[in-house]
Amino acid sequence: MTNFIKIENKINSYDKKIQVSGDKSISIRCVLLASQAIGKSKIYNLLESEDVSNSLKSIKKLGINYKKYKNYYEIEGLGINGFKKKKFIEINAGNSGTFARLVLGLLVNYPGVVKISGDKSLSKRDFSRITIPLSQFGTNIVNSNNSLPVKISGTEYLRPIAYIEKLGSAQCKSSIMFAALKTPGITRVKAKKSRNHTEILLKNLKVPIKISNRKNYDLFEIKGPVNFSGFEYVVPGDISSSAFFLVMTLLSKNSKLKIINVNINKSRTGIIKILNKMNASILLSNKRIYKGELIADIVVKNCNNLIAINCPKNLNSSAIDEFLVIFLVAAKAKGVSTFKDLGELNKKESPRLDIAINFLKKIGVKTIRKGNDLKIYGNPNLNLNKDYIVKNFRKDHRIFMMSCVAALTLGGKWTIHDKDSVKSSFPRFFEIIKQLGAKLN
Repeated sequence: MTNFIKIENKINSYDKKIQVSGDKSISIRCVLLASQAIGKSKIYNLLESEDVSNSLKSIKKLGINYKKYKNYYEIEGLGINGFKKKKFIEINAGNSGTFARLVLGLLVNYPGVVKISGDKSLSKRDFSRITIPLSQFGTNIVNSNNSLPVKISGTEYLRPIAYIEKLGSAQCKSSIMFAALKTPGITRVKAKKSRNHTEILLKNLKVPIKISNRKNYDLFEIKGPVNFSGFEYVVPGDISSSAFFLVMTLLSKNSKLKIINVNINKSRTGIIKILNKMNASILLSNKRIYKGELIADIVVKNCNNLIAINCPKNLNSSAIDEFLVIFLVAAKAKGVSTFKDLGELNKKESPRLDIAINFLKKIGVKTIRKGNDLKIYGNPNLNLNKDYIVKNFRKDHRIFMMSCVAALTLGGKWTIHDKDSVKSSFPRFFEIIKQLGAKLN
């Protein structure tokens, strides 16, 4: 069976309403926290992707049972010390950096050895941002080249830490918080601004966490050890999945789209702020708060007069997974767009900044790169008519989906490899773009 798709026609105009799958970041956090709760948790609208499936399989290996029902998953937690005790367990995180990094925080007191491995892409990613702070709790972590595989053996003599997180890594911050749940005493973290789903979930679980939000960083204190009860949670739609359809609609003539029930947590809505600064008119309706998370319906329509942006650096962390499609908008905007300090993009599933620049060059868009800063010279009349092949991108799901958006909005005849990459984060991607009228071969 071929693992590529062909796109030979732009998508026709549409006026539709869709609902994307559950948020991946929240889904994985819910699975892990449910594994530590006392009693049964019910999680509705859990993202059914390879990353979440690997998370479920891994907690099962660690002795936590779960069942899938018609519209929810039930996970039976055994408390913060409930993982089954074995001399050696190996778990496979697949492509999920979120799961691999966060579960390490839950293993700091594990009495045996757990080996965590991943696929080729994940095995190239940096894990020192996690292993350095977790080692300070007193746990023993062994790996080479600061990457997977990692072997962790916990200690019963955990000690609280004070740590300064400088990268803006929500995974690092969250892993420390998870370790703090098991550690006697007060763990303190000063963290550069990043996604805050973990803090919101912990507050809803009545975990004694103190949060102080400052302009450029946040301060956290967690007093452990902490037990908490099973919970119910409805996972909202994923704004990172929504991003592909926001941009596709912006760039598709006479099109309009409404995406319902999307998480619009302010640590994730950088793409909306950036696109609106580029003259888009993306509106939020039906706003409400669900267990601390802000949810809304997003309405977007085609824009024919996009303008360049000098993108504020303080929006980087809240748009880090969406820059690939933001670059497509910059390619169609009038003027020169500037983006700064994008080095974190090269620490994702693939070196996304490098690949994006090569992609833009392939479609005839001028760029200038200086270090981790990028200028994109937009062309409002950009219309492609050549043949394009996209491959060798480490099976990065977001590179694949960005390429589909480019093919459906800019023209040309495209062959895009590694279509199975969407299974890691968004298996319904093809279903939804076909619903909007895309023709795929």
